This record gives sequence, structure tokens and C-alpha cells, in this order.
Amino acid sequence: MTTAQLEHIYQPHGSALDVMHCRAPEVLMSGPAGTGKSRACLEKLHLLALANPGMRGIIVRKTLASLGSTALVTWREWVAKEAIAAGIVKWYGGSPQESPQYRYTNGSVITVGGMDKATRIMSSEYDVAYVQEATELTETDWEAITTRLRNGRISFQQLMADCNPDVPHHWLKRRCDSGRTRMLLCRHEDNPVLFDPGTGQITERGRDYIGKLDALTGVRYQRLRRGLWVAAEGLIYEEFDPSVHLVDPFTIPSSWTRWWTVDFGFTNPFVLQMWAEDPDGRLFLYREIYRTRRLVEDHARHALSLVRRCTDCCQARGQRGHSCHTCDDCHLEWTEPKPRAVICDHDAEDRATLERHLQMSTSPAKKSVSDGIQAAQSRLKAAGDGRPRLVLVRGAVVELDTELEDAKRPTSTEQEITGYVWDQTPGKPPKETPVKENDHGMDAMRYMVAERDLGGRPRMRWL
Repeated sequence: MTTAQLEHIYQPHGSALDVMHCRAPEVLMSGPAGTGKSRACLEKLHLLALANPGMRGIIVRKTLASLGSTALVTWREWVAKEAIAAGIVKWYGGSPQESPQYRYTNGSVITVGGMDKATRIMSSEYDVAYVQEATELTETDWEAITTRLRNGRISFQQLMADCNPDVPHHWLKRRCDSGRTRMLLCRHEDNPVLFDPGTGQITERGRDYIGKLDALTGVRYQRLRRGLWVAAEGLIYEEFDPSVHLVDPFTIPSSWTRWWTVDFGFTNPFVLQMWAEDPDGRLFLYREIYRTRRLVEDHARHALSLVRRCTDCCQARGQRGHSCHTCDDCHLEWTEPKPRAVICDHDAEDRATLERHLQMSTSPAKKSVSDGIQAAQSRLKAAGDGRPRLVLVRGAVVELDTELEDAKRPTSTEQEITGYVWDQTPGKPPKETPVKENDHGMDAMRYMVAERDLGGRPRMRWL
């Protein structure tokens, strides 16, 4: 019998080689964007599954949806491509009893999951877990994963992760500083796609990629180009703490008031934020459209599709490509309360288009910047009950804008807030004018706070 040979070439360097040899219970690859962190962790996971029959691993991120355009692309196209083509690794889409997973012919399994559906993945035991973009998780998430590392099919159990640096007081950085997690510092020179490992010279692709990172400014340059755990100099919302102001998704009571805020854009992001206000007046950003290069009318249809469902769907009549949201025969009902107001940037043409396609009127935002920022700063501080009055729900963005991600620009309000800084140009008054860059979610958030704290309630009419 002839045994088929499977060839897969991967030559790790620097920190990528270090993680291959590391057996620490917890290891974090920290560094700038594009250093090959994810590839190295996935290669190790794949190698362990091939070499240890019956091994159980997991690839996890804060939300399962975000894995589809990130780690799993690298997995299919670079790491397990040959094994998948040869039938050694097969995809299983999951069932009510089992999570989605890659199954190996030797009995090994790599489960795929998100902490937004933690009960599905926390019911199993694993040998190795890989967490992509670990800064998205809470420390409770992290510790919950460590409790599942007890499958015992290899000689060590490990939680390995990667991330781009965040604020220096982030719980993950503190965990590394205390010695509970080992941190491996990554460099662009570790990635053979960007730097030739033989000569150390930058490649053509490397020049293009590093050029994009060199064009970044402020805290995004420090973190994504230099790999530093830093806070932005001149940060406007100094009170913002991810461990306090970011909360996991939860079921919002139907009795809570809803608000929508909109900042128009096309080349720059169009932002539509959906807010819920609890009985104590606390505001929660629970859903967000953050997208470039789409028309206002398309954004309006998208927004309505998120909050309405068909009660008399004619898809059963065999219509292919059918959209209930544009069909006159379908009866649509709201799945959550309608917004009390849709508060918008002042562009008259865009507002008229949005009103026509939403079939709702809009209210002009209170756009004075200084008092709006001060009101938001006040809401970020702890109230009398010890909780802030402005909160963001993790993973609120409903669709990732890959063009923004590729350009290393923020893809959500959550990503904007830690880089929102005062313009410190000489000659300008300090702490009065924000830098007008990557601030579209910040503007929409300010509209919301100004509406509740600096102005009266609008009269709402339905068209």
C-alpha cells in the first residue's frame, strides 16, 4: 500500500518560533498589526492536532461572526489548506448538540466558537485553546476558558492568544505584568511575507503594508505600527475604561426607550447607532451600522431589516431572491420598540432621503462640540450607584467593513473612543477642539448625549 505524502511549508521566525516551543499554561503574542501572530498560533494548533490523535482544540473570539472574516480565512487558505484538500480535515457545520468544528481523520477536533455563545463551547473539554484578538474578551471570559483545558490528550494544556496592544491598564496587560500570562513580543521582521528571513530585507509586499501603517497617526500608530501598550496623548474621554464601559450583549427589556443617532458619510463611514435608555436614564449603545461606500437609502433598508420581521412571508410561494422588506405583499412588524427620535447630522439632502426610506421623521442634532463632549464625559463617570450612565455593548456593529479593517482604520464606535484626542496644534486652545479624524461614531454618540442632557425631548411624527 502506498502512503500519500502531505506537504505543508511553514517556517516560523522570532516570536512565531518561540510560541511553537512555549508550553506555558497561558501565552499571549502581543505586537503590531501584520506580524504573523494569528498564523503562528493557528499553525501550532494544526500541528498539535495532526501529531496527537484525539486532541481537542478550539479557535475562539469574542463573537463567532467575527471569526469568519479573520482567523478562519487564514486557517482555510494558509494553515489547513492542503489537509482540507486531501480529506484529512473536514468541516462539520454543527448541530444542536455540537458546535461547528474541523474534524481530523485521526480523531482530533478543532472547535470554532464565540464567547457570545459561550454555553455551547464551554460544555466541552480541550487541550489547547487559541483566542484571537484577546483584548476583546473580559477577564471572566479568559478564566472561563482556562477551566475547560483538561482534556489530557497531550503532555501540556495551554491557552494561547494574540492581540494588538491596547491601553496600558488593560486587564490582559496587567495579567502579563503579574506573571500569570507569558507575553511574547512580536515584530514585523518575524513575518517572512514582509521581511525576507534570509537577508532580513523588506519585501515588496512588506513595503506596501508597512507604508500603510506608517501613515497612521496618534495612538493607532503607536499600537499598530510600534506595538506599544499606550493611551492616546490628549485623550478626550480619559474616563473610558473597557472593563467598566463595555458590557456583554444582553436581552434589552421592551419597556426601555429607544433612540437612533446618525452621522452621514460615504467615503467616510456612515454611522447609525441604536440606543436603549433604561428607567434610570442610563444609555446603552446596543446596535450599530458603521459602513463606508453605501447609499443612505441602502443604510435605511438595512436598519429596518434589523428591527422588523415578516409575519406573512411569501417566500413559501417559491420566490427566489425574495426580500420581505421590499415586498408589498409581506406584512412587517417591529421586533423592538420604535425609536422615540432619529437624531441626525444636519445634511438636508441625506436627511430627506433617510426619512423617505425609513418612513420616519428625523430631528437635527445639537452639534455644539464642547458642551456635548463635557456631557459625555460626565456620563462616563460613575453615578451614585457606582455605575456609569453611558455604556457600549461589545460587538454592537452588525457588519464588519473590511475596507476599513484593511486600511487599519476604526470599524466601530468602540474602536474610535480610545483614539479620540484633542487637537494640540500650536496656537490652538488646549482641550477645546477634537482632532477631526476617525470621529464619526464619536459625533453620533455626542448627538445622543446632547439630546438627553442638553435639550428637550422632540415631538415625533410618523410619515
